[in-house]
Amino acid sequence: MIRGNKTGLRARHEEDIPVLQSELYDDVKTQASADSAPWRPISPGSKDSPYAVGQGSDEIAYFSVVELATQELAGEALLWGIDTYNRRAHIGISLLPAFRSRGYGLDVLGTLCEYGFAVRGLHRLQIETSGDNIGMIKVAEKAGFVVEGRLRLSAWEYGTFADQVVLGLLHGEWKTSG
Repeated sequence: MIRGNKTGLRARHEEDIPVLQSELYDDVKTQASADSAPWRPISPGSKDSPYAVGQGSDEIAYFSVVELATQELAGEALLWGIDTYNRRAHIGISLLPAFRSRGYGLDVLGTLCEYGFAVRGLHRLQIETSGDNIGMIKVAEKAGFVVEGRLRLSAWEYGTFADQVVLGLLHGEWKTSG
């Protein structure tokens, strides 16, 4: 487990999958703004669940987020599109509703940066988020990410187009918590 101050990132456990699916994926409006693929109904326990982790891959690292004090599942985090040649990756974070607005997002983001920079040796981490996701943008900026651009009306989110904001952080700009 990679530990932050309040949360830890650990391997996905089988018992995490139904919780993540029911609390994150089955919230259609939230999922529509968090994913570039259209939502579709997926039965609980299906091998097609977006939270089911198959064979390991060098291009993606899935984590379950746990609250350190209780070891309770708090959400998911991932590095995806890991490019070992250019030493860059994209970040994704989704917290369960009960764990939002409690200061965990910044802790998870910092821990993912530690994994990406210190463990994987990456040079750049990138976040793409809905222009309406002010909370994520503020958390990313607090963690040192810089807004690099806005892709106007580039994402289809539950019946309407929305802007996407691109934020980046380079290894030399990263400040460790230790």
